[in-house]
Amino acid sequence: MDLQTLSYIIVAGAALMMIILERLFPYTKGQKLFREGFFYDFILYTIVQSYLLGLIIFGILNYIKANTDLYNYSVMENLGIPVWAQVIFFLITHDFYIYWFHRWQHNNALLWRLHEAHHSPRSVDWLSGSRSHSFEILINQTVEFAPIILLGAAPEVALIKGMISAVWGMFIHSNIDVRLGKLQYIINGPEMHRWHHSDDEGREYQNNYGTKLAIWDWIFGTAFYPDPKIKKPKQYGLSDTPEFPLSPITVHDAPPDKSGRVRHFFKVIILDIKAYFKQHYFAFRKQKDDKYVGE
Repeated sequence: MDLQTLSYIIVAGAALMMIILERLFPYTKGQKLFREGFFYDFILYTIVQSYLLGLIIFGILNYIKANTDLYNYSVMENLGIPVWAQVIFFLITHDFYIYWFHRWQHNNALLWRLHEAHHSPRSVDWLSGSRSHSFEILINQTVEFAPIILLGAAPEVALIKGMISAVWGMFIHSNIDVRLGKLQYIINGPEMHRWHHSDDEGREYQNNYGTKLAIWDWIFGTAFYPDPKIKKPKQYGLSDTPEFPLSPITVHDAPPDKSGRVRHFFKVIILDIKAYFKQHYFAFRKQKDDKYVGE
């Protein structure tokens, strides 16, 4: 079995495991599996958008590789760095970049416009982390994979890192009541990251910017970690931006009569497709003078 096929199996298996664990050990009780935006999060953001952006990003990087001398240096190969060490190196360096770029997004009105889609889900779960504006993904994944390709890393490094990023993204957003204990001072998990998506009045989302590593938040003073037994987020989403385009919650409720289920299913799909495109051009709406939620 080739590594790419194996990575797909691992990601799919991890998603199934998250779904099961969310049902058995929910962090926030009462969250539905098929909730608002499930279709566009799963089909449009996770599958279609990821595939198309992957073609663009790797197309650009492969063009640079083929038409410049940058790849010829093959720094990683020339230094004799083993694959496992290359993966760790790129995981840490990219996570450090993500921390600061993520923090900047919450403190810059223009960048917040690209990032607010990621904070729009009213329910945070294993799938909601996939909801990100395509321009934001284009920036972050270009920065993520450019060094891997241009520094001449082993071909399998990009696959392994992409797989780890996918699984970790599902984990930190998952609705699983997990306790990492002292590990939470080093690695990131849902008990910290769900606070980053909170929509409470305390604006706790201005903390916990780390993705895979929580250590950046502890070092740079942006960690927020109350005892989950005492305090949990009350709600998620963008209450400060009520005009953000989302599919109506009510439309995702099953119709009362079975004869209308097929029609209802297609209605959900159509509304979710519309919401997906509206979320993209909503980022380019006219700038207001009032404060934005990222401040």
